[in-house]
Amino acid sequence: MSRVLVVEDESAIAELISINLRHAGYEVTIAATADQAQLAIDSVLPDLVILDWMLPGQSGLALAKRWRGESRTKELPVIMLTARAEEGDKVAGLDAGADDYLTKPFSTHELMARIRAVLRRKAPEALDSAVELGVLRLDPSTRRVARGEQEVKIGPTEFRLLHFLMTHPERVHSRAQLLDRVWGDHVFIEERTVDVHVKRLREALAPVACSTMIETVRGAGYRLTQQMAAAAA
Repeated sequence: MSRVLVVEDESAIAELISINLRHAGYEVTIAATADQAQLAIDSVLPDLVILDWMLPGQSGLALAKRWRGESRTKELPVIMLTARAEEGDKVAGLDAGADDYLTKPFSTHELMARIRAVLRRKAPEALDSAVELGVLRLDPSTRRVARGEQEVKIGPTEFRLLHFLMTHPERVHSRAQLLDRVWGDHVFIEERTVDVHVKRLREALAPVACSTMIETVRGAGYRLTQQMAAAAA
């Protein structure tokens, strides 16, 4: 499930965007000022930013330039959503590093399509397409995990963890790597937190006999494999 940061000082517009994003299965954070946006970025790097130009304090254009100039955020996908509709403004926004530029008033359907397009170009694995591994199926768009007709009851963090493991199967992932990819690369959480959520994930998968898909690799981390599930099928 992709994380989207909405940087918009008009609360009605921010809420409209947020509702549509959440309905589509995205995790959403809203920032009303440039300072709030930077704090959000410093806390957890999102998968995409929807950025207004006109913001209290620093402009969205300046933020985009700043992010493109820093190694941690230089690849961060940014869509500028602004009332500035002149050709020169669009050129300035794209030159500042925006991946796309949409003017207000806007169609929410078009915005969602542009979000999907940018994520598809930047990170194919971030798309909300269903994933199947062995007997398990995970659908980010509906937030469901199932084995056949048996649905798995699973928490949001365990869902993100399983989604990452299912899209990167048969590989050993260290606790630090899982913190980076599942919790966000700038979140200060102890590595043993990963163990807690892996335990919860196994407990959630136990009723459908899939808990053994998650292997502990001593001294290295965790791996998701379909071979164990096949043995339990």
